[in-house]
Amino acid sequence: MANRHLQRSIAMQSLFEWDFNDCKDDNILNIVDRNMEEFAAGIEEGDLVLRLVEGTLKNRKKIDELIEECAPEWPLDQITTVDRNILRIGIFELIFGDYDEVPPKVAINEAIELAKTFGGPNSAKFVNGVLGTIYREMGEPMKDDSREKRKAAKSQSLSSDEAGEKSESKEKEGKEKKEKKEAKKKTKK
Repeated sequence: MANRHLQRSIAMQSLFEWDFNDCKDDNILNIVDRNMEEFAAGIEEGDLVLRLVEGTLKNRKKIDELIEECAPEWPLDQITTVDRNILRIGIFELIFGDYDEVPPKVAINEAIELAKTFGGPNSAKFVNGVLGTIYREMGEPMKDDSREKRKAAKSQSLSSDEAGEKSESKEKEGKEKKEKKEAKKKTKK
């Protein structure tokens, strides 16, 4: 996990440098490569860094509109460069991310940690407020997260036959596990 946090930090630093230098998209890969060499020499793959940076830039217009909607008292150009890019990464992971890989609450927490590390004294509260607003407006996906609920949601996307078979199988497995636990309890008594 520290590896993923480091890669998020490098993504944020790369976006900060890109933003600070007039948002020239053609420089971003050079910036990422240099930052990977300087700050993460031990990391063999920087897939997360590239995915975050490229995804954030690709969706920048929509992301920036969300920031402006959720922080109306703060025009985008008045938000510090650090906070702006932390928000961009957080929103990218929240809106466009893979929830199996990074659940929404993890994306929010990671952005808050970046704000604590790189931002000012109020950055973490600001980032939490903006991302929390977006999360609530999304309907709080995976709020009551549990593996069983995620599996149930996935099975709904399967055809009704497949879903029925998988559901019966899971139900049977659940009953068997429950019976085993009860048998263990009885033998311990």
